[in-house]
Parts: sequence; structure tokens; C-alpha cells
Amino acid sequence: MPVKILADSASDLPKNFYSDHNVTLFPLKVQVNGQEYEDIITTDPKTVYDAIRGGDLPKTSQVSPLLFEEVFTKMAENNEDGIYIAFSSELSGTYQTSVMILDQVKEKYPKFNLTIVDTKCASLGFGLVVKEAARLAVENVSKEEILKDVLFRSQHMEHLFTVEDLDYLAKGGRVSKASAFLGGLLNIKPILNVEDGKLVPIEKIRGKKKVYRRLVELMKERGEDFSHQVVGISHADSEDTLLEVKSLIEEELHPKETYISNIGSVIGAHTGPGAIAIFFLSKLPSE
Repeated sequence: MPVKILADSASDLPKNFYSDHNVTLFPLKVQVNGQEYEDIITTDPKTVYDAIRGGDLPKTSQVSPLLFEEVFTKMAENNEDGIYIAFSSELSGTYQTSVMILDQVKEKYPKFNLTIVDTKCASLGFGLVVKEAARLAVENVSKEEILKDVLFRSQHMEHLFTVEDLDYLAKGGRVSKASAFLGGLLNIKPILNVEDGKLVPIEKIRGKKKVYRRLVELMKERGEDFSHQVVGISHADSEDTLLEVKSLIEEELHPKETYISNIGSVIGAHTGPGAIAIFFLSKLPSE
């Protein structure tokens, strides 16, 4: 029996990915205009971005503990081995909750063989880790080998992104309100990344075009052998920006493949519309 792969919706993979690749989805939750939805299942990013543009401040919350208990118990009863690949513990309580529930389930089913991995990744950076694990599981690769790949990719996944409006990050406490105000006046765009699972601003650039070029320069500085890796690009309802950045990357770096996704409802509730993010490996796994 193949190893079961489980992931949560902060991986920003499309809904059909989970059914097509037999990956169990744990949806985080997002509250829009006072109504709570399950990410991917009962809402979509466009709804969230339209609400933000209309003045709403969506709130997000972690995966339901009851859902973890239900899925883990069923797997234990069926003697299924699995790997739950989880959203960064620095950005959500989802990982900690899943570990707590697993401990409870193992009291009744001590032989249950589920491993939970804190990827310290977010959005499609996290998604690319899940995507490769799902591919390996379909090929009946051993759990040990899949885990080795998941851990390697998690440790070497680079996240680079910029936002349209610093106000959204200020409201989420990611940058100061004074910085956001000045940034708006001066057309200053931040470049951020994820370091050890946390969101960290690394540079401020004036002007959109310069930001996109700098993102590609940073890819050259931080990445390795793009002709042999999949580069992920995700966007927050900003198709034109996506195409511009995709074109720059393909002209400069010639990646093996470019994989595109939307920044999902949960991540997008914090970045706001207009964000663009790039994901790639700083080091490639050895063959």
C-alpha cells in the first residue's frame, strides 16, 4: 500500500491537485464579512481579494482539531502509513495542533505510523514540497525516502515575494504602520522571504519594475542550476504581474519548468491582492 500523503491548504495547490494525486486535504479557515469558510473547499482567493478591496479585513484560523482526529483515527484503523506535510509552525498553530491530536490517537493505536513534518514553508514553496512527495508516493517509493526528500526540500526552499500595498502587512503586524505609510508615498516595495519559518523583510526597492528585476537577481544569488528544477510562481489576483515576472525568469534563468498557482485565501488574507511570490531550491537533491 502506498504511503498516504496529507497536506493543508496553506500549500496553495489547486483543489483538483488533492483528488488527482490522492492527497488528503486539511483546510484552514478564513472569515470573510463575518462568515467562516473552509479554505479551497467553500471559498476561493478571488472572494477574499474582492472583500479586502471592499474594506473587509478577513481573519484566518487553523485546521479543525476534530478533522485531524477523524482522519488520523480512520488511517490508524486501516493500518495506513502516512506523512502529514504541514504549514510552518511559525505562521500557524496548525502543526502544533496536529501533533497534539496524533499523540491522543496513538494512545489508542500505538502502532499508527504517521509522521508529521513542520516544513517551515508557506504558500507554493510548501506546495512544491507536497507536489514532489505526492509524485514519489504514486511511484511506491518508501516512506523513509519520501521523508528524506520532504526534509531536504523544506530546508532548501527559498521564498521571495513582494506586495502591492504595505498596508495589508501592517494590519497583520508584519511591518510598522509608519513604514507602510511612507512606502505608499514613495512607491517603495518590500522584498520579503521566509527564514526558519518566519516572514522577514530583506530589502526595500522603489518602483515595480525594479522590484521584479531584483527578484530575479536574488534568484541568481540564492538558487542553483535552474535548468534542473521547478520554479513556483504564485500571485494574488494579479495575472499581468505574474506574466511579466514569469517572462523575466524564463528569459534569464531557463528553468526546467515553471509552475503557477494562486496565492490562496489564507495566505492572501495577510498579503492582500497584488502580491507576487517566487519559490525555488537553493540546493538540488543528489540523484
